[in-house]
Amino acid sequence: MRPSRFRRNRGFTLIELLVVIAIISVLAGLILPAVQQAREAARRAQCKSNLKQIGLALQNYHGAYLKFPPGYVSNFDATGNDLGPGWGWGAMLLPQLEQTNLHSTINFGQPIEAAANAAPRVARGPVYLCPSDSVKPTWPAVMRDATGKPTSTICEVSSSGYVAVFGVSEPGIDGEGVFFRNSGIAMKDIGDGSSSTLLVGERAQSSCEATWVGSVTGARIFPPAGSYAVPELQHASGMTLGHTQEGAPNAPGIECNNFSSQHTGGAQFVFADGHVQFISKNINRATFQALSTRSGGEAVGEF
Repeated sequence: MRPSRFRRNRGFTLIELLVVIAIISVLAGLILPAVQQAREAARRAQCKSNLKQIGLALQNYHGAYLKFPPGYVSNFDATGNDLGPGWGWGAMLLPQLEQTNLHSTINFGQPIEAAANAAPRVARGPVYLCPSDSVKPTWPAVMRDATGKPTSTICEVSSSGYVAVFGVSEPGIDGEGVFFRNSGIAMKDIGDGSSSTLLVGERAQSSCEATWVGSVTGARIFPPAGSYAVPELQHASGMTLGHTQEGAPNAPGIECNNFSSQHTGGAQFVFADGHVQFISKNINRATFQALSTRSGGEAVGEF
């Protein structure tokens, strides 16, 4: 008898292996965008939830004090320059966000940059960060020269992804919106209607830095390298307030103290009646500006 021969198991050829790899690559290419879209949808939903919580907290604050918190609090000299302390609406709102312990550590009689406030000014603010935004936990509030170059650091402050609505003009002393220096706007002062008046909106860190802490006296903000915001020096109040002068969120040509987000096509806002709505970067400029005023009497159509 002839001895039996054992057949070797046939393996994959190089061509077959390459075909399998190509198929896996195609499937991954089809699945990955769907996964990314699902993740962004979840982040956007969380951002909306954050703004809903902020809106509810603002309503509760108004219920307790019969007015909304000030945009930021500051003494000022004879020419109107801020003298501090600078604490903003986000710090005032902490008890309504179940952060009484953090609120109690703040010495509101001392400036933000005071040594006594070293710990609370860099504390992580609750619900003040959009999960779609890539932010550092803290950033330096600095003095700058006329070109925007930092000249000295005043202090570190905690990051935020949301700023309150000052109005149309440059943030600071007296705005057309609900929040400005030493403001105390009540619901009765919102003549344009609570469902047509913005309270708080998004600010992307990649466009311009923001903080829930307030306005650090003497600081200036400037868009970071690579930002699509125009390179112009801005007042410290822009650290916690935003305006609508140049147009819609994420639109080309806005200043860094406008509104922006990492969401595609626009940003989310909470209105005075508490509802949250996504506003497209393609919104009519006049309509967007009308939404940012409290009692301008402008006609607001569909948006």
